[in-house]
Amino acid sequence: MDSVVDSLNNAYQDFVAAAANVLETKENATSTKTTATDTALENFRQKWELFRVACDQAEEFVESVKQRIGSECLVDEATRPIAGKPGQATMTGLPPISAVRLEQMSKAVRWLVIELQHGTGAGSANSALSHPSAPFDSRFSEDAAQ
Repeated sequence: MDSVVDSLNNAYQDFVAAAANVLETKENATSTKTTATDTALENFRQKWELFRVACDQAEEFVESVKQRIGSECLVDEATRPIAGKPGQATMTGLPPISAVRLEQMSKAVRWLVIELQHGTGAGSANSALSHPSAPFDSRFSEDAAQ
């Protein structure tokens, strides 16, 4: 995470320095367009693109962490014991789900989402359920029907 933050910070600092350089170069060139101004503007454009890439990478990192935290919370919630605390009503009478089973279901849902995002639609929904990276456990009756 530190490297992502450092990369974003460095790209930002370079971008700001390039912006300042453009302003200084333009001020020194008065009203005429010079090669120095063009060079400063090109450098500014490059630093802007690099900053955007760093922002995109940081955003991807944040999204992956959010997904990982969400998955861990979901596993914790689904696999915790049902017994309630004193004075608190117990949860539903559903038995906890094994972490392996939950991961299998999560993978199946992810494949469905990916297929839907790629426009393959519901016609291929069954292929996501039988995808080799989303295996099902035959011990569960609902999986045997798949």
